[in-house]
Amino acid sequence: MDWHLVAKKQEAVTWPHLQLSGSAIDRGFNSLLAKAEESLGIDAYLRALQLKSELFSELLNTDRLEQLNEKSFLAICTFMSTVRRRIGAWLDKTPFNLLQDRLLTLLDTRKPGAQRFEHFVASFPSDRTHRWIRDLAAEILHFTEPEKIPLMARWLWDAQTGSGVIREIWFDQAIPLDTLALDDHPATFFALNSELKGFLDTHGIYRDRIWMQDLLYAHLYAAYINNHGAIYLKCEFTGEVDPMAHTQRLLGLDCFREDGIHMKVKLPSRFSANSVPPPQLTA
Repeated sequence: MDWHLVAKKQEAVTWPHLQLSGSAIDRGFNSLLAKAEESLGIDAYLRALQLKSELFSELLNTDRLEQLNEKSFLAICTFMSTVRRRIGAWLDKTPFNLLQDRLLTLLDTRKPGAQRFEHFVASFPSDRTHRWIRDLAAEILHFTEPEKIPLMARWLWDAQTGSGVIREIWFDQAIPLDTLALDDHPATFFALNSELKGFLDTHGIYRDRIWMQDLLYAHLYAAYINNHGAIYLKCEFTGEVDPMAHTQRLLGLDCFREDGIHMKVKLPSRFSANSVPPPQLTA
């Protein structure tokens, strides 16, 4: 029987009802476990996500953010697959301190995360060339506050294109997905987070649940990329055949190598290829 959960409320905002297919989620979960074991093992991916979060939390700590320099920020971008291809060209035309000021507001925990997310996105133009800004905000908020804020990247749900994980696991035999009615405001992602948490709870997944959930999201969308070709993020995904390769890349984990973290950022033209070192934890 397909699995459904009732929508809830967060921060006085009603969450939308998501009619998801339990069997589709279950197939994705079993595939994730199997493919991960054929590769590095599920624990390696969970550790990588934990390290990413630790790096974000340390380097984007509000006490240090005013001293954050452009090179350190670019180093963090290697973990964000949609951001790292566009940030360099944007910084060629825009002073870094403008972004730094907005990051201070984004990371001000005195306000609700959903409000900070929408305010940050709205502070940039809404044209096609700035769509990656949503992913920047989503990644930074989630990996600095993983217990409070779910991942809200466009590949989970993009209302403008009607694509993402939600479409791939929608229970269309019951209620067709109305892409015009389901927006991509934070409430949609909080609802999705609640439903996937319920799924993992029923499977007894409590340890590292947040990171397991992120892996499941990415693996579900990796299956779409494999089946339909590299349409979304096409420059990043052309030619891949391994579902775990796409899973890693969506989460920015493809920069982890045996010899350390590799820089995959398309840098501003004023920086040479080796002028920005990869991020490192100080502790």
